[in-house]
Amino acid sequence: MNRIFSIVVFIGVPVVGLGAFLNWSDLVMFGLSCITIIGLSGFIGRATESLAIVSGPRIGGLLNATFGNAVELIISIFTLKAGLIGIVLASLTGSVLGNLLLVLGLSFFAGGLKYKKQNFSLHDSRYNSGLLIFAVVVAFVIPEVFSMTMNPSTTFQLSIGVSVILIAIYLAGLFFKLVTHRGVFASGDEAVEEEEIPEWTKGKSIMVLMVSTVAVAFVSERLVHTFETLGEQFGWTELFIGVIIVAIVGNAAEHVSAITMAMKNRMNVSVEIAVGSTLQVAMFVAPALVLISIFMPEQMPLVFTIPELVSMVTAALLVISLSNDGESNWFEGLILFAAYIIMGIGFFLL
Repeated sequence: MNRIFSIVVFIGVPVVGLGAFLNWSDLVMFGLSCITIIGLSGFIGRATESLAIVSGPRIGGLLNATFGNAVELIISIFTLKAGLIGIVLASLTGSVLGNLLLVLGLSFFAGGLKYKKQNFSLHDSRYNSGLLIFAVVVAFVIPEVFSMTMNPSTTFQLSIGVSVILIAIYLAGLFFKLVTHRGVFASGDEAVEEEEIPEWTKGKSIMVLMVSTVAVAFVSERLVHTFETLGEQFGWTELFIGVIIVAIVGNAAEHVSAITMAMKNRMNVSVEIAVGSTLQVAMFVAPALVLISIFMPEQMPLVFTIPELVSMVTAALLVISLSNDGESNWFEGLILFAAYIIMGIGFFLL
């Protein structure tokens, strides 16, 4: 698989550049761009897995979520620049649903097929549950409810205020978890981490992450220009393209890494990647895009459609219900995956 990713990247990046220069069709460019981004995500996953072994599960999971979400952030910025606000908001919804239901579900399922029962940090689970309620239920629902009686200008002002608070709480949460209460969140996986040998050195891993992120930015710009043609050709709405297509492509790194970690029985890392990435999208990426949109021709309020909002709240509550005992099995993973399929069908038919 690693060899396939390498071939895809070293051939895909220059071919995408050539296709852009020669004005190849949008459908061809969409396919090439998606495959290349997934290949680059594979490199990001390998580099962050190496860093996870060196740095420990919590910091490793944070790095994985950060660089995995960097891919989506880059795609979203170019989409925002193109004025496709609906696709940006839909892709954020897709990231939340994808990480909580698809990634975590497949991680529980794949790990559960190999191990009858898997355990992960109960402290982490309870901490994440509180933040999920705050980020998805409180911070996303409040702008939706209040915006019903507001004009667009006031709604955007509310979105800015909520965004600043979300980013501040996210940074405070990192300080709480990694500094002031680091001992409380000590993981039982630490001993396992030390016995493993990373594929790449720390320096090489960081270099791969930097180069891959730059390459993703290059390919993402070409990908965004294909969305309009894609929708017209297949009859897909902006909502479906954002929730399913963009979210899956943009989060491929976390998908691969979280499932791989679960199959190695490193559930603390797997859960940290999936849930940590969700929190990072909700509390940093989404509000950051709202603030970035201030400098764009069209501003993006933090207001989702009702189907998006209901889906995210439902996903958050389902994950909290299944993970609060600090244990997982294949059946719980199947439940999460089934919920993702149900919502995917709904968005496809909208």
